[in-house]
Amino acid sequence: MTARGEIKHVDGEPTVSVIIPVYNGEPYLAEAINSALQQTLSPEEIIVVDDGSLDDTRKIASSFASRIRYFFQENAGAAAARNTGVMAATGNYLSFLDSDDLWMPDKLERQLDCFAADPSLDVVFGHARQFLCPRMTGRPVALAPVNLEPMPTQLPSAILVRRTAFFRVGLFRPDLRIADCVDWYARARDAGLKERMLPEVVFLRRIHDSNLGRTQRDQRGGYVRAIKAALDRRRTKTKE
Repeated sequence: MTARGEIKHVDGEPTVSVIIPVYNGEPYLAEAINSALQQTLSPEEIIVVDDGSLDDTRKIASSFASRIRYFFQENAGAAAARNTGVMAATGNYLSFLDSDDLWMPDKLERQLDCFAADPSLDVVFGHARQFLCPRMTGRPVALAPVNLEPMPTQLPSAILVRRTAFFRVGLFRPDLRIADCVDWYARARDAGLKERMLPEVVFLRRIHDSNLGRTQRDQRGGYVRAIKAALDRRRTKTKE
Protein backbone atom coordinates (compact mmCIF):
# COMPACT_ATOMS: atom_id res chain seq x y z
CA MET A 1 0.00 0.00 0.00
CA THR A 2 1.16 3.53 -0.66
CA ALA A 3 1.24 6.65 1.45
CA ARG A 4 -1.79 8.90 1.25
CA GLY A 5 -1.85 10.97 -1.94
CA GLU A 6 1.01 9.09 -3.63
CA ILE A 7 0.21 8.09 -7.22
CA LYS A 8 1.64 4.72 -8.21
CA HIS A 9 2.58 4.18 -11.83
CA VAL A 10 0.18 1.79 -13.51
CA ASP A 11 0.57 1.72 -17.30
CA GLY A 12 2.91 4.72 -16.95
CA GLU A 13 0.31 7.31 -15.95
CA PRO A 14 -2.32 6.11 -13.45
CA THR A 15 -4.84 8.93 -13.55
CA VAL A 16 -8.27 8.24 -12.06
CA SER A 17 -11.41 10.25 -12.84
CA VAL A 18 -14.24 10.05 -10.30
CA ILE A 19 -17.69 10.69 -11.76
CA ILE A 20 -20.53 11.57 -9.37
CA PRO A 21 -24.03 11.89 -10.91
CA VAL A 22 -26.46 13.71 -8.65
CA TYR A 23 -30.10 14.72 -8.66
CA ASN A 24 -31.48 16.57 -5.65
CA GLY A 25 -28.57 15.27 -3.61
CA GLU A 26 -28.51 18.01 -1.00
CA PRO A 27 -28.69 15.68 2.04
CA TYR A 28 -25.79 13.41 1.06
CA LEU A 29 -23.63 14.93 -1.69
CA ALA A 30 -21.02 16.52 0.60
CA GLU A 31 -20.38 13.19 2.34
CA ALA A 32 -19.96 11.42 -0.99
CA ILE A 33 -17.50 14.02 -2.31
CA ASN A 34 -15.51 13.94 0.92
CA SER A 35 -15.24 10.15 0.70
CA ALA A 36 -13.61 10.62 -2.72
CA LEU A 37 -11.36 13.44 -1.54
CA GLN A 38 -10.17 11.42 1.46
CA GLN A 39 -8.94 8.42 -0.55
CA THR A 40 -5.56 7.05 0.49
CA LEU A 41 -4.65 7.37 -3.18
CA SER A 42 -5.93 10.67 -4.51
CA PRO A 43 -7.85 10.69 -7.80
CA GLU A 44 -6.78 12.98 -10.62
CA GLU A 45 -10.17 14.68 -10.74
CA ILE A 46 -13.67 14.53 -9.27
CA ILE A 47 -16.46 15.37 -11.70
CA VAL A 48 -19.91 16.18 -10.30
CA VAL A 49 -22.71 16.10 -12.88
CA ASP A 50 -25.85 17.81 -11.61
CA ASP A 51 -28.79 16.22 -13.41
CA GLY A 52 -31.16 19.18 -13.15
CA SER A 53 -31.43 19.35 -9.35
CA LEU A 54 -34.09 21.59 -7.82
CA ASP A 55 -32.56 21.77 -4.34
CA ASP A 56 -29.24 23.19 -3.06
CA THR A 57 -27.08 20.65 -4.86
CA ARG A 58 -25.31 23.38 -6.87
CA LYS A 59 -24.52 25.33 -3.69
CA ILE A 60 -23.08 22.27 -1.98
CA ALA A 61 -20.98 21.36 -5.01
CA SER A 62 -19.74 24.93 -5.31
CA SER A 63 -18.53 24.85 -1.70
CA PHE A 64 -15.79 22.45 -2.80
CA ALA A 65 -14.51 25.06 -5.26
CA SER A 66 -11.54 23.94 -7.36
CA ARG A 67 -11.40 20.50 -5.74
CA ILE A 68 -14.12 19.30 -8.12
CA ARG A 69 -15.33 19.96 -11.67
CA TYR A 70 -19.03 20.78 -11.77
CA PHE A 71 -21.40 20.31 -14.71
CA PHE A 72 -25.11 21.03 -14.91
CA GLN A 73 -27.55 19.44 -17.36
CA GLU A 74 -31.31 19.23 -17.76
CA ASN A 75 -32.74 16.20 -16.00
CA ALA A 76 -32.12 13.09 -18.08
CA GLY A 77 -31.37 10.38 -15.51
CA ALA A 78 -28.32 8.94 -13.78
CA ALA A 79 -27.08 7.09 -16.86
CA ALA A 80 -27.06 10.27 -18.94
CA ALA A 81 -25.28 12.10 -16.12
CA ARG A 82 -22.63 9.39 -15.91
CA ASN A 83 -22.16 9.61 -19.68
CA THR A 84 -21.66 13.38 -19.42
CA GLY A 85 -18.99 12.77 -16.80
CA VAL A 86 -17.30 10.10 -18.89
CA MET A 87 -17.06 12.39 -21.90
CA ALA A 88 -15.56 15.15 -19.74
CA ALA A 89 -13.13 12.85 -17.92
CA THR A 90 -9.40 12.98 -18.61
CA GLY A 91 -8.24 10.00 -16.53
CA ASN A 92 -7.14 6.68 -17.98
CA TYR A 93 -9.18 4.94 -15.29
CA LEU A 94 -12.85 5.72 -14.69
CA SER A 95 -14.69 5.32 -11.41
CA PHE A 96 -18.25 6.11 -10.43
CA LEU A 97 -19.73 7.15 -7.11
CA ASP A 98 -23.45 7.59 -6.57
CA SER A 99 -24.14 10.77 -4.63
CA ASP A 100 -25.73 8.92 -1.71
CA ASP A 101 -22.99 6.30 -1.39
CA LEU A 102 -19.69 6.44 0.51
CA TRP A 103 -16.37 4.98 -0.60
CA MET A 104 -14.13 3.20 1.86
CA PRO A 105 -10.90 5.25 2.25
CA ASP A 106 -8.71 2.72 0.41
CA LYS A 107 -11.16 1.87 -2.39
CA LEU A 108 -9.11 3.26 -5.27
CA GLU A 109 -5.80 2.13 -3.85
CA ARG A 110 -6.92 -1.47 -3.45
CA GLN A 111 -8.31 -1.55 -6.97
CA LEU A 112 -5.25 0.01 -8.58
CA ASP A 113 -3.14 -2.54 -6.70
CA CYS A 114 -5.07 -5.18 -8.65
CA PHE A 115 -4.26 -3.53 -11.98
CA ALA A 116 -0.61 -3.24 -11.00
CA ALA A 117 -0.49 -6.94 -10.10
CA ASP A 118 -2.29 -8.03 -13.28
CA PRO A 119 -1.91 -5.61 -16.22
CA SER A 120 -4.34 -7.72 -18.28
CA LEU A 121 -7.28 -6.71 -16.07
CA ASP A 122 -9.95 -4.44 -17.55
CA VAL A 123 -12.24 -3.79 -14.60
CA VAL A 124 -12.21 -4.35 -10.84
CA PHE A 125 -15.27 -4.51 -8.60
CA GLY A 126 -15.65 -5.04 -4.87
CA HIS A 127 -18.09 -5.75 -2.07
CA ALA A 128 -20.69 -3.33 -0.75
CA ARG A 129 -22.25 -3.05 2.67
CA GLN A 130 -25.65 -1.44 2.93
CA PHE A 131 -26.64 0.79 5.82
CA LEU A 132 -29.90 2.38 6.84
CA CYS A 133 -30.01 6.15 6.71
CA PRO A 134 -31.09 7.60 10.08
CA ARG A 135 -33.69 9.65 8.18
CA MET A 136 -35.29 6.49 6.82
CA THR A 137 -38.91 5.98 7.81
CA GLY A 138 -39.92 2.66 9.35
CA ARG A 139 -42.59 1.57 6.88
CA PRO A 140 -40.39 1.16 3.76
CA VAL A 141 -37.90 -0.86 5.80
CA ALA A 142 -40.66 -3.20 6.98
CA LEU A 143 -41.88 -3.65 3.40
CA ALA A 144 -38.42 -4.28 1.98
CA PRO A 145 -36.01 -5.84 4.52
CA VAL A 146 -32.41 -4.77 3.90
CA ASN A 147 -29.43 -7.12 3.84
CA LEU A 148 -26.73 -5.48 5.95
CA GLU A 149 -24.07 -8.13 5.28
CA PRO A 150 -21.20 -7.42 2.82
CA MET A 151 -22.08 -8.55 -0.69
CA PRO A 152 -20.25 -8.68 -4.04
CA THR A 153 -21.65 -6.16 -6.49
CA GLN A 154 -21.18 -4.66 -9.91
CA LEU A 155 -23.05 -1.47 -9.02
CA PRO A 156 -21.43 1.73 -10.36
CA SER A 157 -19.95 2.76 -6.99
CA ALA A 158 -17.92 -0.48 -6.98
CA ILE A 159 -16.36 0.00 -10.42
CA LEU A 160 -12.84 0.96 -11.42
CA VAL A 161 -12.38 0.41 -15.15
CA ARG A 162 -9.72 1.22 -17.70
CA ARG A 163 -10.91 4.01 -19.95
CA THR A 164 -10.07 1.99 -23.06
CA ALA A 165 -12.02 -1.00 -21.73
CA PHE A 166 -15.02 1.17 -20.85
CA PHE A 167 -15.28 2.41 -24.43
CA ARG A 168 -15.01 -1.14 -25.75
CA VAL A 169 -18.31 -1.67 -23.93
CA GLY A 170 -19.80 1.76 -24.64
CA LEU A 171 -21.72 4.38 -22.71
CA PHE A 172 -24.54 3.69 -20.25
CA ARG A 173 -27.99 3.46 -21.83
CA PRO A 174 -29.89 6.63 -20.81
CA ASP A 175 -33.26 5.05 -21.67
CA LEU A 176 -32.82 2.63 -18.77
CA ARG A 177 -33.45 4.82 -15.75
CA ILE A 178 -32.72 2.21 -13.06
CA ALA A 179 -31.18 -0.73 -14.94
CA ASP A 180 -28.37 0.99 -16.81
CA CYS A 181 -25.70 -0.65 -14.62
CA VAL A 182 -27.22 -4.10 -15.22
CA ASP A 183 -27.14 -3.49 -18.97
CA TRP A 184 -23.58 -2.13 -18.92
CA TYR A 185 -22.25 -5.10 -16.96
CA ALA A 186 -23.99 -7.55 -19.29
CA ARG A 187 -22.35 -5.82 -22.26
CA ALA A 188 -19.00 -5.88 -20.48
CA ARG A 189 -19.29 -9.65 -20.07
CA ASP A 190 -20.29 -10.01 -23.73
CA ALA A 191 -17.28 -7.89 -24.74
CA GLY A 192 -14.99 -10.25 -22.85
CA LEU A 193 -13.66 -7.76 -20.30
CA LYS A 194 -11.33 -9.41 -17.82
CA GLU A 195 -12.65 -8.65 -14.36
CA ARG A 196 -11.82 -9.20 -10.72
CA MET A 197 -14.02 -9.04 -7.65
CA LEU A 198 -12.22 -7.84 -4.53
CA PRO A 199 -13.24 -9.66 -1.33
CA GLU A 200 -13.12 -6.40 0.63
CA VAL A 201 -15.92 -3.85 1.08
CA VAL A 202 -15.13 -0.90 -1.19
CA PHE A 203 -18.22 1.22 -0.59
CA LEU A 204 -21.18 1.74 1.71
CA ARG A 205 -24.59 1.85 0.04
CA ARG A 206 -27.03 4.14 1.81
CA ILE A 207 -30.62 2.91 2.00
CA HIS A 208 -33.09 5.79 2.25
CA ASP A 209 -36.56 6.80 1.15
CA SER A 210 -35.32 8.39 -2.09
CA ASN A 211 -33.37 5.44 -3.54
CA LEU A 212 -34.21 5.14 -7.23
CA GLY A 213 -35.56 1.64 -6.75
CA ARG A 214 -38.15 3.10 -4.40
CA THR A 215 -38.99 6.36 -6.17
CA GLN A 216 -39.03 5.06 -9.75
CA ARG A 217 -40.86 1.77 -9.41
CA ASP A 218 -42.62 2.48 -12.70
CA GLN A 219 -39.21 2.17 -14.38
CA ARG A 220 -38.52 -1.38 -13.14
CA GLY A 221 -39.39 -2.69 -16.58
CA GLY A 222 -35.91 -1.48 -17.44
CA TYR A 223 -34.48 -4.58 -15.78
CA VAL A 224 -36.54 -6.76 -18.09
CA ARG A 225 -35.38 -4.76 -21.11
CA ALA A 226 -31.73 -4.99 -20.04
CA ILE A 227 -31.95 -8.76 -19.57
CA LYS A 228 -33.80 -9.20 -22.87
CA ALA A 229 -31.14 -7.18 -24.69
CA ALA A 230 -28.42 -9.41 -23.24
CA LEU A 231 -30.25 -12.57 -24.27
CA ASP A 232 -30.81 -11.17 -27.78
CA ARG A 233 -27.09 -10.42 -28.15
CA ARG A 234 -26.18 -13.94 -27.11
CA ARG A 235 -28.71 -15.50 -29.50
CA THR A 236 -27.31 -13.41 -32.33
CA LYS A 237 -23.76 -14.39 -31.45
CA THR A 238 -24.73 -18.09 -31.32
CA LYS A 239 -26.28 -17.89 -34.81
CA GLU A 240 -23.11 -16.33 -36.15
